[in-house]
Amino acid sequence: MNWTDILKLSRDGNQAPPRRVEKTEQEWKAILTPDQFRITRLKGTERPFSGELCSAFGPGRYSCVCCGNPLFDSGEKFESNSGWPSFTQPIAENAISYHQDTAYGMVRIETLCSVCDAHLGHVFPDGPAPSGLRYCMNSEALVKQESDSKEASIVLGGGCFWCTEAVFQEVEGVTKVESGYANGAQPSPTYEQVCTGKTGHAEVVKVTYDPAVISLEDILEIHLTTHNPTTLNRQGADVGTQYRSAIFYNNEQEKATIDKVVADVKQSYDDPIVTDIQPLDTFYKAEGYHQNYYRNNPGNGYCAAVINPKLSKFRKKYTSKLKVS
Repeated sequence: MNWTDILKLSRDGNQAPPRRVEKTEQEWKAILTPDQFRITRLKGTERPFSGELCSAFGPGRYSCVCCGNPLFDSGEKFESNSGWPSFTQPIAENAISYHQDTAYGMVRIETLCSVCDAHLGHVFPDGPAPSGLRYCMNSEALVKQESDSKEASIVLGGGCFWCTEAVFQEVEGVTKVESGYANGAQPSPTYEQVCTGKTGHAEVVKVTYDPAVISLEDILEIHLTTHNPTTLNRQGADVGTQYRSAIFYNNEQEKATIDKVVADVKQSYDDPIVTDIQPLDTFYKAEGYHQNYYRNNPGNGYCAAVINPKLSKFRKKYTSKLKVS
């Protein structure tokens, strides 16, 4: 979904909803709080920064408070600093209907639950890439169901992603490692484009892990001690902004953990740590031939000359963190 799609739907008609729920005003009042009724049925708005879901970034799904229609996944939620929960995409294209709103002398696109017509908020074309959308929602219009998944993820850059991937694939508690590109200006970049250093992306890996087995602190320590975080835009012979040392976090709680680990680890280095620490904006999974590169290409010259020595040092230092063969 992008802004062109939204405008077309608001102009030409919305997609058919997955189902319909219709109630009388009295029936809605009977199941909703006064604030929920005012916002969802009377098109009200809550005060900025007052909603309890503004700072909620844990895994889960956000559904319509009136009818339970699934609307957003937590993976699409981001901090917009607008004062309302913000998302980049709905969970399904027909989850939301769009209508032009000309109230208060403005022309905006109102978002409604497609199932029960509950007013949710508005959508704007000033969100992050790749969609460029910001679904600005009222907390009172949403209910969050926590995910049963115990997994979490963090995006890390440590030079060539072949090296970083090979390291974290051997860490106990890590369930998946995906090579990709993060926080650049160009949508859906190719490897060749990123290698020019002109797209702004960093070569990264998305590390998915089980916090019950390994902590974020341990993952960050491994990351900061298995590459050189003191060299700016460089790892060995790999030079360019795409090879920068980086950590891209999902929320402020992760940011606090990162700051603590960096403060602890910097004592091990003579030079200052220059790791780029930023909120995660976008992550694009790299082309298929980059995934599992070391495992699929053990005889490659780069693997033999660069990755093998790195893995040997890692295994010696972190013996207790290795997966059991």
